[in-house]
Amino acid sequence: MYELVQAVFNGDEKTALHQLIYTLNASDKRYFLRNEILQAFADYCHQSQKPAYFYYSSSVGKLIQYTHEIIIEEKNTWFVVRPKIANQEVWRLTADFNSFEQMTQQALLDVIDRLVNRHQPHILEIDLHPFYEGSPRIDDPRNIGQGLAYLNRYLCNQLLADPQYWVEMLYQALQGLQHDGIRLLLSDRIPSGIHLAKQIKLALKMLNERSPHEPYEKFRFDLEELGFEPGWGNTAARVSETLALLDRLIYSPEPGILEAFVARVPAVFRVVLISIHGWVAQEDALGRDETFSQVIYVLEQARSLENELREQIKLAGLDQLGIKPHVIILTRLIPNCEGTFCNLRLEKIHDTENAWILRVPFGEFNPEITNNWISKFEIWPYLETFALDAEKELLTQFQGKPNLLIGNYSDGNLVAFILSRRMKVTQCNIAHSLEKPKHLFSNLYWQDLEDKYHFSVQFTADLISMNAAEFIITSSYQEIVGTPDTIGQYESYKCFTMPQLYHVIDGIDLFSTKFNLVPPGVNENIFFPYSQKENRDSNLRTQIHDLLFTREDTQIFGHLAHPDKRPIFAVTSINSIKNLTGLVECFGQSQALQEECNLIFFSSKLHPDEAVNPEEAEEIQKIHGIIEQYNLYSKIRWLGMRIPSSNLGEAYRVIADSQGIYVHFARFESFGRSILEAMISGLPTFATQFGGSLEIIENQEEEFNLNPTDLGKTAKKILFFIEKCNTHPEHWHEVSEWMSQRIHNRYNWHLHSNKLLQLAKMFTFWNFVAPENNEARDRYMESLFHLIYKPRAERILEKHMDNNS
Repeated sequence: MYELVQAVFNGDEKTALHQLIYTLNASDKRYFLRNEILQAFADYCHQSQKPAYFYYSSSVGKLIQYTHEIIIEEKNTWFVVRPKIANQEVWRLTADFNSFEQMTQQALLDVIDRLVNRHQPHILEIDLHPFYEGSPRIDDPRNIGQGLAYLNRYLCNQLLADPQYWVEMLYQALQGLQHDGIRLLLSDRIPSGIHLAKQIKLALKMLNERSPHEPYEKFRFDLEELGFEPGWGNTAARVSETLALLDRLIYSPEPGILEAFVARVPAVFRVVLISIHGWVAQEDALGRDETFSQVIYVLEQARSLENELREQIKLAGLDQLGIKPHVIILTRLIPNCEGTFCNLRLEKIHDTENAWILRVPFGEFNPEITNNWISKFEIWPYLETFALDAEKELLTQFQGKPNLLIGNYSDGNLVAFILSRRMKVTQCNIAHSLEKPKHLFSNLYWQDLEDKYHFSVQFTADLISMNAAEFIITSSYQEIVGTPDTIGQYESYKCFTMPQLYHVIDGIDLFSTKFNLVPPGVNENIFFPYSQKENRDSNLRTQIHDLLFTREDTQIFGHLAHPDKRPIFAVTSINSIKNLTGLVECFGQSQALQEECNLIFFSSKLHPDEAVNPEEAEEIQKIHGIIEQYNLYSKIRWLGMRIPSSNLGEAYRVIADSQGIYVHFARFESFGRSILEAMISGLPTFATQFGGSLEIIENQEEEFNLNPTDLGKTAKKILFFIEKCNTHPEHWHEVSEWMSQRIHNRYNWHLHSNKLLQLAKMFTFWNFVAPENNEARDRYMESLFHLIYKPRAERILEKHMDNNS
């Protein structure tokens, strides 16, 4: 970056930079974001009649392309430059243009505080960098999110460099495995790693003399004589394969061998999935709008994990000892549950043998609040006591400690942190969607937003849990570090200010091996291609067709004058980020779209008086206003209702029967499970370009990714696809088949659960062999929890108490 800055500063293009800053300075603003900077530079190039190459290829053009923020002070102009993914630099240009120098992140945060008149000369600085210095670290930004693969390579290199030490570490990790008092894998007859290597040879020789299909019970005592306890496999062939993998790992370590061996180690039996603030139940309570997808996710994940664990236990030969998996979704018990099962302490999860929803009530010191559902923005004062109560309940339910804690969202991850520290259990962090990057300038103006959102508590909780977690799983690469043009969700926690509270100098190491891409699956019993006629219920199909196209109901708005037109379909909750208003506006503005298509969409609400907050009511009213403005009454169907998942799956297929399309028009979407559901059902799917859908619709993004801020271009892109389908009918079928197969092959729960359990085993091992920095880091996190999080959470509690007094 230095060379580029010098080329601009010392060359003829310095004038262009001067003119751009002069133009920006002429406005009332002092803080400019990337889109504004690019637009201002484009305007300058046009007005100055610069040649076409100048905007992109000149030195100043390249500098502007890399610039994500510009802050103008009286004496200086500050550039926040991102020359490559996960790398940010700060440059200061003096007003007299005599100096252009690189500055520290601390200096930048001071400038931003001054910008909003909230500068504090002495402020707490949070810097997590020292805790990652001694850990394995990915060096190539393209490999961010591939932590497991990197850690496997790292450990294999260590085995080669110092085999005696690492074989001993491997032995100690295996030697300590047990479940409910049952010793697994190794007994005391094997006293060391060197002895283990010798005994493996003897065991392999013995097993080679037996039939591959011989069950473990028949040679169990022969193996025990050699020092090998249950858990290696359920047949002679399986045990032999597992021991052979370990033998190869000891003598010629390779990442593939390590990964295959770790996958077979029986180290995880009890798993807790923590999802707190939603209505977590299976019937009539699949979350509120803000948690609907979260509840579906954890229920499907629980089923998949239990199934995967059961299969692994069987293959390890441990089912014969009565060992079985135990999965618990930990959530809160809600006494005033509005007719749902959310006041039931324990509920078995459908289609599982031993997976349960365990509900623990919030402390009763504030019952007028805690007996009811609580928004995710107000839940913070109750989480610590919830965690302490949940610990007792979990120990009782499991009759022991869990092996893995999986947090979901900011609140669930904070509880996972507390439980992990107390129970000494591996912690996995899943954010799904972090609030900070969703709300522009939410950290900068946190004091103005505090009464409504309590961002000071939430962002502190995020910093604590993401750093304390042994590993973090994300659904997409963009979730971690964005794209060359956009900042990732976790990247937004790297460096930021909370004026007059603290400065985050280095909030998370984006190159850490803890980051791993493990996208979710989709329930293929419910969501499957429309073309699988044999799996579809003809009666249900008729009912759903009637619901979508013709039925009259108080919760359905609009009557289609031409129901045979190609349908545009959407399923979403109603808020400004999901941007249903933008989709309706886009449809209303385009006469051409209206001539070709009908617009049909599901939301959970239809009328403003059904809204649970002012924003939702405002968005509903906006949609009604747009429909009236463009006279769309005979061209749309708005279904303001929830329907069971099985019916929703058929709804996607009914739309596909009519060769419709699906549109996901959010301003930002970290991933988007409805995108998976629509695609696997065979619907050509258009999705926002801002977020994880870029990776879901890979290789097709130019045709199917939309900019929700450009309604005209969106309409043209959809129309272009429709015209291709009208001209070449096979095009719709080709896209439909490609999208369905992509989800089936890449986004399935078996892959998810298998990878998640591998991560749990590997990072538990890594924590065992290299725990030093983790303890220091976790003490630091505890300090943030007690000194910042708790006092601020207590203020929320005081307000709750005052409001009820």
